[in-house]
Amino acid sequence: MAGGKQTPRQKMINLMYLVFIAMLALNIGKEVLAAFGVMNEKFETSNEKAKESNLAYLGGLETKASENAEKYQPLFEQAKQVKSISDEYYSYLEGLKAEMLKGYENKKDYERMDKSDFLDQKFFGGDKVTAEGKKFLNWVSKYRNEVNGILPESMSDIKDAVTTRFATGDANGKVTKGDGTKEDWLNYHYERVPMVVSLTKITAMQADIKSTEEDVLKGLLEGNLTEAVSLKNFATSLSATKTAFYSGERYDGKIIISKTDNSSTPVRAELTLDGRKLADGKDYKLESGGVKLLIGAGAAGDHTIAGKLFFQQDGEEIPVEVNNTFATISKPNAAVIAADKMNVVYRGVANPMTISIPGIPDNKVTASAPGLSKRSGSNYIMNPGKGRQVTISASGILPDGQRINTPATFRIKDIPRPLGSVRGETSSVKMPRKNLEQSTVGALLEDFDFDLNLAVSGFKIKVPGQPSVVVKGSKLDGRAKNALKRARRGDAIQIFDIQAYITNNKTYRLKKVSPVVVELTN
Repeated sequence: MAGGKQTPRQKMINLMYLVFIAMLALNIGKEVLAAFGVMNEKFETSNEKAKESNLAYLGGLETKASENAEKYQPLFEQAKQVKSISDEYYSYLEGLKAEMLKGYENKKDYERMDKSDFLDQKFFGGDKVTAEGKKFLNWVSKYRNEVNGILPESMSDIKDAVTTRFATGDANGKVTKGDGTKEDWLNYHYERVPMVVSLTKITAMQADIKSTEEDVLKGLLEGNLTEAVSLKNFATSLSATKTAFYSGERYDGKIIISKTDNSSTPVRAELTLDGRKLADGKDYKLESGGVKLLIGAGAAGDHTIAGKLFFQQDGEEIPVEVNNTFATISKPNAAVIAADKMNVVYRGVANPMTISIPGIPDNKVTASAPGLSKRSGSNYIMNPGKGRQVTISASGILPDGQRINTPATFRIKDIPRPLGSVRGETSSVKMPRKNLEQSTVGALLEDFDFDLNLAVSGFKIKVPGQPSVVVKGSKLDGRAKNALKRARRGDAIQIFDIQAYITNNKTYRLKKVSPVVVELTN
């Protein structure tokens, strides 16, 4: 290629041109004619090899286009256009050579090819160029212009080479000879020139066509390679040994450069999330530079995405292993505000607790204490036993593998003393005799943080002037009602020694229930 490093084949062609010039300056003898014939054979052999090589290049470009149409199809179309005009021009020259050798039974009898009659008559008629001569000239110009018209401006070096190879003299179509005079390009090269020389020149022109094809195919692929490694096709991302770091730690991540154009788009993927197969279009989609995940972050804990991405290369699918992890932590929905002196749990009650360590997934946190049990995630239940305090130990594994332990001590308190009640009223109550007969005796925990369901299994009732009556259940029985009938208006009826219990924890012994006094209003 012009302006660049020449291939050995191009160097050979240039050398042959120099030999041409040297030989034309000599008196051409039989040996020289034979030498031109040998040179013509070498050109033809070279052209056949170039034909096979160019077909291989074109086939490779076609394969690339089938793998990545958006990137390679336009290049393949340009290559096909150049191939088409090259084949047409090459065939025209091949037909012309066949006409030249038509009268020779031995196509290699180069010593007899010393006449110039054939092209003199075909290309020239007196002082004018014939229609066939003009056709020959037009083909040179047509090929040069059409090839340069197909190629992009980025391939200016190849366009310059094509212009040089298929030049037909200066702007006026003239060639300056050694003595300083000028002559038409066609006359200079083909008029009164031995046929074997013209034959070799035409074969050399075919070699230029094959060289042009090769340059174009290589140039298209090399230009695409330059585009592929251009920084505009890359983006950066961060890669680290873990997804979160703690204050004071050294960040060990690095910046990764990755391709983001269509050439790095996988053709398919086989992915799983924590062993569950992911579906294309639903859980992920293929895009330039990789795969876009459409999954949710999932429950708190570590998650693993594994599998393979498949890329098309030279007609084959190349797998790339995938094995990445990410961590999900519970999203905070409130501030953590604690009263330092209120770390209390109650005996006899299922105390709900939240135990977590910021930055560590719940499945990596464990907690232990007498009476502590886990429900789900960060939710626990504490049922304290005997004693005045209990210590809960929470431990977790940091992303770097380090384990931390955090103890927390809670005071254990008994359930407060319940208040006796009649008709839901406590302490001192006023009501008619009839209402008291029908009322239910109960027990209440006022201003207690837990909504406990208390029931009454028995109580005592004292009517002034009457002995105390023991009642089983929560309502006055017949004996209690008979005693109540003897009471007078304004008497204070005492209900005491109320036996209460927690309906879902009958084993727990509540403190003594305070009595209630009912003043009769009739």
